[in-house]
Amino acid sequence: MRLWKPSSKTIKNSKLFKFEKFIAKKFNKKFNVNFNKIHDWSVKNQGDFWSSVWDFSKVKGTKGNTKVKKSKKFYKNIYLQNSKLNFCENLLSKNTNEKAITFISENGYREIRKWNELNKNVKNLSNNLKKLNLKSKDRIAAYMPNIPETVEAFLASVAIGAIWSSCSPDFGINGVIERFSQIKPKILILTNQYFYNGKKINILERIPEIIKKIPSIKHVIISIYPGQPILKKLPKYKNIKTHYWTNVVKENVSRFKFPKFDFEHDLAILYSSGTTGKPKCICHKNGGVLIQHLKEHQLHCDIKENDNVFYFTTCGWMMWNWLISVLASKASIVLFDGFPMYKRDDLLLRIANKENITLFGVSAKYIDALRKTKKNYKKIYKLKKLRTICSTGSPLSSDCFKFVYKNIKKNVHLASISGGTDIVSCFVLGNLYQSVYAGEIQSKGLGMDVRVFNENGKSILNQKGELVCVNPFPSMPSKFWNDQKDVKFKKAYFNKYRNIWHHGDYAKITKNNGFIISGRSDTTLNPGGVRLGTAEIYSEVERFKEINESLVIGQSWDNDVRIILFVILNPKYQLKDKLLNELKLQIKKNASPRHVPRKIIQINEIPRTKSGKIVELAVKNIIEGNEIKNKEALANPESLNQFKNIKELQY
Repeated sequence: MRLWKPSSKTIKNSKLFKFEKFIAKKFNKKFNVNFNKIHDWSVKNQGDFWSSVWDFSKVKGTKGNTKVKKSKKFYKNIYLQNSKLNFCENLLSKNTNEKAITFISENGYREIRKWNELNKNVKNLSNNLKKLNLKSKDRIAAYMPNIPETVEAFLASVAIGAIWSSCSPDFGINGVIERFSQIKPKILILTNQYFYNGKKINILERIPEIIKKIPSIKHVIISIYPGQPILKKLPKYKNIKTHYWTNVVKENVSRFKFPKFDFEHDLAILYSSGTTGKPKCICHKNGGVLIQHLKEHQLHCDIKENDNVFYFTTCGWMMWNWLISVLASKASIVLFDGFPMYKRDDLLLRIANKENITLFGVSAKYIDALRKTKKNYKKIYKLKKLRTICSTGSPLSSDCFKFVYKNIKKNVHLASISGGTDIVSCFVLGNLYQSVYAGEIQSKGLGMDVRVFNENGKSILNQKGELVCVNPFPSMPSKFWNDQKDVKFKKAYFNKYRNIWHHGDYAKITKNNGFIISGRSDTTLNPGGVRLGTAEIYSEVERFKEINESLVIGQSWDNDVRIILFVILNPKYQLKDKLLNELKLQIKKNASPRHVPRKIIQINEIPRTKSGKIVELAVKNIIEGNEIKNKEALANPESLNQFKNIKELQY
């Protein structure tokens, strides 16, 4: 069902149309306003395509060889080799008195950071970080909410070639230690507190244990949550130097010159969900991230100079990195921190209307929550400036697509997008040349040869299979940190199909050449569109003497995913309210509130492979009525019967 078609005026005014004219003239081609033709060219002429994105978006730097340096290893292909740039310099794309960042807290506190203020703060901070002996390729970790100071810390770090890594404060102490301890950061930047659903949450009290477990930290920088009073006394920690944020961003008379780094230079470390143990540290590259984001922002999302872009995200999710890169397109960004439905269901829509948002990004779960209110928001908010609504995190249902056009805005480009932390970008997303159909993501990303494979590695259409990308691309991660000979890296993406990126999503290509993503094909949990790992839940449950073993799955439920925890009790113990509450509290405290199971159910036996591995996916498939593959690989296939028709999972 077609819900929206771009007008000829919309197409002609788009950045994609300007890019088409740009490459048509440069390479003497005719594309005739046909997205599929442009995509086909971008895949077959990768060197020319990515070089053209660099030129079209006016990347600051020195462009090297436009030919792709080919390698037999998928992830070793090199783009724009010998190119040099500074990521931060490209994001500080203006130095005017206009607004660059708008910050809004759930309680309504609002703060503006102008471009010239952002430039000054970032350069001062960079100079002062160098005085703390932070050097190129050193790691700097941030434990901060979604506030302007976090953006400044990120930009200042990468400006001098340091490698950035962040966790949002809704991660518990253990979650932070598991991540940051692997990369050995030299500096930790944190915010004293944050707010969520009216509750003030202290971050400072967590710090002693964190720095005790991460001895590489030599300096702690403490910022104050916007609008809150400064600390009366700076906390002191053994063998650690503490600094006020205001002192490290204060005026530094020496000028700042942006050093240029290789296109392949490490920019940031993001983390996998931790499904099979400690979260994997995914290393992303300087030039690859920038050029991929510029492509997605300008050619797919039509972000233009002076636009006002909002995405609801925390600093622990890749969409935060995606949002911050919007600055490179000379657009401003809006940061929101807190509970998205604090005191009112439509809080974010109200912000979108008041702040004249041009691109409004939220999770599929948020749109579904609005749908359940059964309100017609078109009567409440005009959303005059809004051109694009993006949805990600989990598949957006057909009902939610229809709801947006019927109840939020009729003339809007609804772009469901899908990719991942692994590539800090998208495989499939929207464009302004094609129509929007209910339940479908519009198209493949330019330069990305995305397909759906069956179990035998053959391309299929209009059937559910595995989402793959058969050609390399610039935003491929360079490696996993501390992964000898890339063993974990290769296992994560290249085990299933030889030298082809296997993403772990179930997908289908439709007759409209769009995509329907139907969730993870591995055991990663995805409640509310946020990818979580089972390992972090297991590590907390294992602490309980009452519990012998456990198994965690994500059950597809009500257009979302809910976490289900199955437990085998030790003799003499019962699953009563006291134990249930203690389990949930422990998981909430040490993992995060998102990890807390919706249902905890007692079982007698856990299904395992012959090698002893728990088969979470088989249990998930049984519960959701899907076919069980490779039963012969199980040591105890009869154990699956206990998961059939469990009454507690029917409501």
